[in-house]
Amino acid sequence: MRHNPPRTQPWVIPITILLARADRAVDLYGMSDTLPGNSSQSREPLQPRLQEATRSGLLLINISGVDRPGITRAITEVLAHYNVQILDMGQSVIHESLSLGILIRIPPEQQGAPVLKDLLFRAHDFGIPINFTPIDQQSYDRWVGHGGLPRYIVTLLGRDLRAGHVHQVTRLIADQGLNINSIRRLSRRIPGGELADLDQSMEPEKPVEGSRRRPPVCLEFQVSGADVDFSGLKETLLSATSELGVDIAFQKDDLYRRNRRLIAFDMDSTLIQAEVIDELAREAGVGEEVSRITESAMRGEIDFNESFKRRVGLLKGMSTEFLEGIYERLPVTEGAPHLIKVLKSIGYRTVILSGGFTFFGERLRKRLGMDYIFANELVIRDGHVTGEVQEPIVNGQRKAQLLAEIAEKEGVRKEQVIAVGDGANDLPMLGMAGLGIAFRAKPVVRKEADQAISNLGLDAILYLLGYRHEDFPDEL
Repeated sequence: MRHNPPRTQPWVIPITILLARADRAVDLYGMSDTLPGNSSQSREPLQPRLQEATRSGLLLINISGVDRPGITRAITEVLAHYNVQILDMGQSVIHESLSLGILIRIPPEQQGAPVLKDLLFRAHDFGIPINFTPIDQQSYDRWVGHGGLPRYIVTLLGRDLRAGHVHQVTRLIADQGLNINSIRRLSRRIPGGELADLDQSMEPEKPVEGSRRRPPVCLEFQVSGADVDFSGLKETLLSATSELGVDIAFQKDDLYRRNRRLIAFDMDSTLIQAEVIDELAREAGVGEEVSRITESAMRGEIDFNESFKRRVGLLKGMSTEFLEGIYERLPVTEGAPHLIKVLKSIGYRTVILSGGFTFFGERLRKRLGMDYIFANELVIRDGHVTGEVQEPIVNGQRKAQLLAEIAEKEGVRKEQVIAVGDGANDLPMLGMAGLGIAFRAKPVVRKEADQAISNLGLDAILYLLGYRHEDFPDEL
């Protein structure tokens, strides 16, 4: 579905014409001297098309067949010999099957030269078919104009991608009037020994690090087009991801997508699969009281700061040894160590912005090798929690403010910032960042955030940024 220049049906120049002076006509590919069509009435004589190619000098070359080393070298060697201009070029290989396209312009001084004959001979040496399609000037200009259309990236992520998933994504793309320019696999190739596992369920109850999980599969679609209905598309994508059990991301393909420099995470239910204050309350025997306060806040009867202070007050008397025991049991989210390690290796600054507690956040920061931690400071005296918290409380607005301050300190533009969270109090920082990602989030957060990952681990963020599995060495 690439935006190739509009044209009539492709044709293949017969070797019998090119070798007209040979002692014996040879048809290497069984080609006829008329254009292929659906009926004899639709076939056009070849000579007018040859004349058109001669006038414009524009020609599209298509090669497909079994991939072998040296094919592209051999073809471009012929083109180089005749000083041909390359206007566009694309190549892909899927399971040792080559697809190569080259749009060329033959200079006027070379238009009488046997360029096509030499290409046919070289293709025959490799045992692959080669097609030539002439392009008129009007069609070429129209194709150039398509290059100015806005570009977008659609990322499809899942544990097990089926044809139905791809069909739904391509249908959504077509419904928006967008054209697919390229598709590439970002995830690893699945070893043959693992193919049987695709028919078995391997999903853990919680997405925690160390649990047995099926590696993600990811396809990236580069599309282009105008007049995208972003609000309608977001609703459609949210509905599709829930229905299909996959993640689908739609984002602009711009400079900043490949040039992020700062990433901030919420801690509870994002970097770790637990809500620390609930864990503490449960262990202290005040779980029901904390839940009642939380529900009151959700009903709007008290604000976040007041509810937070009341909940912390119920933790009065806890020892630091008790807190240490809770920390040791906190499960790290799957993919978090890998994501942080990779991003640090390519120069990212990493931040924890949490409405939880620094007692746990600082330990997690050191464990993951992150750069910053900002959270609420429990007041501890004589090794015990006093039930108080230092001001200011890190709420949603404070998170966004801190993220802006860190970005300014690091010399990073807002568009280069990523924020990841799951709760409503993460929305301000998700909205402030150039890329806000709702991770296994509540519906209201998924609806408001730029992107959402609900079915994979945190390291799936690498695919949203356009990185491939092969980009990183095994030690990462």
